[in-house]
Amino acid sequence: MLQLATAIKKTEIADTIFELVLKTELQKYTLRPGQFVHVRISKSTEHVLRRPISISNIDYDNNEITITFRAEGPGTKKLAEINTGAAVDVLMPLGNGYDINTAEAGDHVLIIGGGIGVPPLYELAKQLNERGVKTTHVLGFNSKKDVFYEENFNIFGETHVATADGTYGVHGLVTDVIQNIGTHFDKFYACGPKVMLKVLDETMPMDGFISLEERMGCGFGVCYACVCETKAGGHLKICTDGPVFEKGAVVL
Repeated sequence: MLQLATAIKKTEIADTIFELVLKTELQKYTLRPGQFVHVRISKSTEHVLRRPISISNIDYDNNEITITFRAEGPGTKKLAEINTGAAVDVLMPLGNGYDINTAEAGDHVLIIGGGIGVPPLYELAKQLNERGVKTTHVLGFNSKKDVFYEENFNIFGETHVATADGTYGVHGLVTDVIQNIGTHFDKFYACGPKVMLKVLDETMPMDGFISLEERMGCGFGVCYACVCETKAGGHLKICTDGPVFEKGAVVL
């Protein structure tokens, strides 16, 4: 689970959004879309806690994974300064990802991403298409400068982009796009801000799956820093029971 990866490529793909390609040993793992890595930022006590970052692309042939993150806090800003060739200490793979077997060949599903919740959905779209599932994508961002991965998703299916300030795509939220295109889908898969997920959880008429974004301590269920309440009255840990949950399973 503890891996020493090598940074082989770093790209700023949008405003403060970085894509980092890591070479590591993948043969011994079976990775699922929506899983994450827990990255050690530095040996300094200033960054003692690892940062959970979703895996946005899996390349078994080349033993590479891609992680995509926003450099907004001191830890992720430090990660954005990493140089090509540097060693990166990661715990992987962590979390309960999307089960692609929930969709069958011939199904048409809706994939909905908001902001930095978009990256893990790219690997999901790729794997679903490989299974013969048709995907339509709705991506939401604050502004044009924040938009990324639109072309990546376009490879797999129809892709709609919404921006809150109207500087690109549809002026509004992902829910505004969904009102326009309808809800004639077999399932939906979503990742993004909790307020977005709450609306989708309460209004989407079909079965679906949501992935929660959360600050974590250990990443493997020991510290109980990322506990969420279930609608059945119990509690689950986002880092191990999630971050992916079925629609209606948890309190948002």
